[in-house]
Amino acid sequence: MATILAKWTLEEYHRMIEAGILSSRRVELLKGEIVEMSPEGEPHAYSSDEAGEYLAELLGKQATLREAKPITLPNNSEPEPDIAIVQRLGREYREHHPYPENIFWVIEYANSSLEKDLEEKSKIYAEAGILEYWVVNLKKLHLVVFRDILDGEYASKQTLTTGTIQPLAFPDISVAVDKIING
Repeated sequence: MATILAKWTLEEYHRMIEAGILSSRRVELLKGEIVEMSPEGEPHAYSSDEAGEYLAELLGKQATLREAKPITLPNNSEPEPDIAIVQRLGREYREHHPYPENIFWVIEYANSSLEKDLEEKSKIYAEAGILEYWVVNLKKLHLVVFRDILDGEYASKQTLTTGTIQPLAFPDISVAVDKIING
């Protein structure tokens, strides 16, 4: 007999949060499943924090950076990417987390969560229509860039260790790969 998992909707997940049921847990909702988040080691915390500061300076008032905050996706997912570069909607975010149409790109830093970030989350983000997704592999110190959504998956995957990259949403800005990887 096959095991059947109970799937949760965004509304049910939000009710659990409001009721305090999940307050002592570091979790996120991925395709209707409540998933434990990996703890952040020192390299993860340092690199994502430094990269966030660098990107905030680089982008100025063109975008808002949300670090380790939820984004709401239509596929019953509410992940908390390490960095989400989103539209500057100000107080509108008091009413809802950023939706896919508000998101320029997301960045995940991965050590123990590498497989989940490269496989499961890349599918979730592509299916939701997020045009660009970056994963920093903290073990090998490289940046994996996912782009070009085709049939609900990213068709383009590029691995970078040096140089610069221009985000799709901001082609006039050059982001130093080293600053994203190493902070």
